[in-house]
Amino acid sequence: MKTKIKNNVYWVGKVDWELQKFHGNEYSTHRGSTYNSYLIQEEKTVLIDTVWTPFSKEFVQNLQKEIDLNKIDYIIVNHAEVDHSGALPELMSLIPNTPIYCTANGVKSLTGHYHKDWNFKTVKTGDTLDIGNGKQLVFVEMRMLHWPDSMATYLTEDNILFSNDAFGQHYATEHLYNDLVDQDELFQECIKYYANILTPFSSLVDRKIQEVLALGVPIDMIATSHGVIWRDNPTQIVEKYIAWSRDYKEDQITILYDTMWDSTKRMAEAIAQGIKKADKNVTVKLYNISKTDKNDMITEVFKSKAILVGSPTIGKGITSGTAGLLEEIEGLSFKGKKAAAFGSYGWSGESPAKLTDWLKRAGFEIMDEGLKALWNPTDEKIEECIAFGQTIAAVANK
Repeated sequence: MKTKIKNNVYWVGKVDWELQKFHGNEYSTHRGSTYNSYLIQEEKTVLIDTVWTPFSKEFVQNLQKEIDLNKIDYIIVNHAEVDHSGALPELMSLIPNTPIYCTANGVKSLTGHYHKDWNFKTVKTGDTLDIGNGKQLVFVEMRMLHWPDSMATYLTEDNILFSNDAFGQHYATEHLYNDLVDQDELFQECIKYYANILTPFSSLVDRKIQEVLALGVPIDMIATSHGVIWRDNPTQIVEKYIAWSRDYKEDQITILYDTMWDSTKRMAEAIAQGIKKADKNVTVKLYNISKTDKNDMITEVFKSKAILVGSPTIGKGITSGTAGLLEEIEGLSFKGKKAAAFGSYGWSGESPAKLTDWLKRAGFEIMDEGLKALWNPTDEKIEECIAFGQTIAAVANK
């Protein structure tokens, strides 16, 4: 069932309440998600994006109840990833000659996914499409936000920016708009989405936002492809993105550790004690890597000015959970953050050095060459961990 969002613009997407994992198993979606598709019915009828492949038949059937599919004049594909374009094969089997407007990279991506030679019309930044009643669609390439083919589409007169992945969040809600949902939940999902997906492209985010703002067009709504539509002070999320794109950090130190027999855990807790002893105002958070969702931990890394990573030595290396998390962290290319390592061991003790090397390779400024404890830490070693934490607190503030 279509839902009117403004004048002749309707939401025709899908709310996925059951979604728990996204991008395969790479991204956790504790609060589900939505796949937002939009229908514009002016003199010309325009469909902007579709839904994820598992819902393609449902999507097309619901769309058929609202309009004659043959009356769709244009299809806009802001981004070809299958969570947005997945219903195209089902739809295009019924209206095969309908023109699809996308970037040149969008053509490459769509043909790569579906191996179909549809009626593609390529667009670039500044190109327009007249849809009647004095309204136009204006296209803005959003390359690498977060794929090479990404773009946004702006509807004049109604002043709606269809932003696709930018400014979105994985958040299932029946309320549709940003002012109707729990604000804490909303912004938790927004920062998690940015931290885990857009961080590597932060310099591009800043430049592209400035480019869009320089157009000087009014924005009354930002209609994303996941989560809520921003209608109440819509540029508040733009302001957040600008802040997040500029080597974002809060007054927080996050400790990430894995442990076999609690020795490294005891070190982590003592280090946290030392940090708080030296700096009562700093937020300190501890996470057991093997028991905590990796995307939630990455969000905390994004918020932190410094992190500590701990692992026992196992097989002359580190635990597999720690290695997996560090692989993710390295790929996100965090900037302007500090780090140090620690860990317990039984006979060889390589883990702190390996962790330090990995953190250095991931772009962190190393605060200390690392701390290790033989077997279960003694009371004297616990005191050393506390002192280590105090040192870290001081260096993190420099």
